Amino acid sequence: MSVAAVATMVLMLLLLAGFWLLQAGLTAGVAYVEGKVEIVADLRDVPGAEAALVVEARALAVDVAALPEVRTVHFVSKDEALARFRERLRERGQVDLTGYLDRNPLPASLEVGLVDPREFQPVVDLLSSRSEVVDDVVEVQQLIERLTSVTNVLRTGGLVVLVLVAFVVLFIIVNTIRLAVVARREEIEIMRLVGASDAFIRWPFIFEGAFVGLLGAGAALLVLALLAGPVGDLMYGFFRVLPLELGTLARDVVLLVVGTGLGVGVLGSWLSVRSYLGR
Repeated sequence: MSVAAVATMVLMLLLLAGFWLLQAGLTAGVAYVEGKVEIVADLRDVPGAEAALVVEARALAVDVAALPEVRTVHFVSKDEALARFRERLRERGQVDLTGYLDRNPLPASLEVGLVDPREFQPVVDLLSSRSEVVDDVVEVQQLIERLTSVTNVLRTGGLVVLVLVAFVVLFIIVNTIRLAVVARREEIEIMRLVGASDAFIRWPFIFEGAFVGLLGAGAALLVLALLAGPVGDLMYGFFRVLPLELGTLARDVVLLVVGTGLGVGVLGSWLSVRSYLGR
């Protein structure tokens, strides 16, 4: 039973650490993408009226920047848009045929960065109301909504699995300590006869449960240390398109594994001894 308790504890803690690492990567990815979310407003392209449209566009940029939901506003001229397009073609190794065009077909635009990507509607309403300047408003909110939905589903599913495994571990630990209590029932009765309190009887078993939890946590951390290289390469390969900053991830995993193992072990022991002494 003790071996089963430790083995199940290791399994639960490995699952917990795995879901924590995956959630940390997804959360960092969503945060990075949210920071890059922009509302792009394509401006009207009227031949012969470029100067007047630029003046109106800059005035619109000032009005948009005054909104509390806006973080940054950048005016992209037609020439800058064409330069960006040519740069993307070079990066992809594609042939640039824009030199054969009579005029620049790309419109000028306003790129609006948001403080909170979910608070986009006031900005869209203001841009859409200036139809004399703005030709089209491009939103990327569906991307954020999909990323958030995926993260929420993974978080919820992982939490359900971990709760189920935690109940299994708790059940095994409770029965392990209960068997130990029953095996020492004569010693417990003697201690009661000589005046030992329930707390005095309870603490050795709680220490035993804590030892089981710490032993499981140590084994889980050993497995994670052996897998640190492959797991790190896997996470880097999975999230290589995003310059993620995971911060103190290793410290958080150690604290999470040790704290959970110790907490489940102590709780299982306390429940087991409490039910026995309450008879």
